[in-house]
Amino acid sequence: MTYKYVFIDLDDTLWDFHSNARSLLTEIYEQRYLAQFFENFEQYFQLYSKRNLELWELYSKRLVTKEFLNLERFLYPFVEVGVDNVSLAAEISVEFLETISTKTILIPHAKELLDYLFPKYPLTLVSNGFIDVQLRKMKSAGIEHYFSHLVFSQSANALKPDKAIYEYALQLNNAVAEEVLMIGDSFHADVIGAQNAGIDQVYFNPSGRSFEKQTPPSFTIKGLEELFFIL
Repeated sequence: MTYKYVFIDLDDTLWDFHSNARSLLTEIYEQRYLAQFFENFEQYFQLYSKRNLELWELYSKRLVTKEFLNLERFLYPFVEVGVDNVSLAAEISVEFLETISTKTILIPHAKELLDYLFPKYPLTLVSNGFIDVQLRKMKSAGIEHYFSHLVFSQSANALKPDKAIYEYALQLNNAVAEEVLMIGDSFHADVIGAQNAGIDQVYFNPSGRSFEKQTPPSFTIKGLEELFFIL
C-alpha cells in the first residue's frame, strides 16, 4: 500500500512521557520530601504510573473528567500508603502540569523519523492530551514545525478511539482513510481508533504487550527506526 499521509500520536510515541515524567517526579519527590511517606522513589513512581495509565484509558472512554484525572493520579499514591493529603496532591498536580512541558526527552529515533518523514508526507499529530500542555511539549522539544496539522481531542470534540477524531483529521487533510497510516503506542486509542475509522495502523509496542484477543494491527514495531522499512 502506498500511503500519502501520516497521522502520529505524541506521548510515548514521539515525546517520551514516561522518562520525562520520571525526571520531573524525581525532582518533586526530593523537593517535597516525599521520602517521609514512601519506602523509596520507585514505590512512589510505580503507584503513580499504574494509576496514570488506568486514568488515561478511562478518560479516553469519557468515564472521568480532565480535572479528576489530574488530581487522582497524584492522590492515588498517597492513599495507597495511608496518607490523607488532598491539598499536597493538588499542589503536585499543578506543579507537574506547569513544568512537565519543559522536559525534552524524545523516544529513541523520533527526531530521525520526523526528519525522514517530513519531506515525504504531510504529518498530522492526533492526540488526546490537553492542548496547552501538548503545544508546550512540542515547542520545548523542537518538533512542532514538522506538522501540517495538529488534532487534539478538545478541538475535534472527540477522544481516541472514537473514529470522529480521525474523521476530523481526514477532513483537515482532504484525505480518505485508505491513504493514511496512523502510528501510536496505545492499542486502545491508536490501533483500535484507527481501525474504527478504516485507517491502517502501526502499533509502536516496545515492551511487547499482548493483543491476541484483538484484531491485529496492520504493522507492529518495537523501535521507531523500523518505520523506515514501512514508509
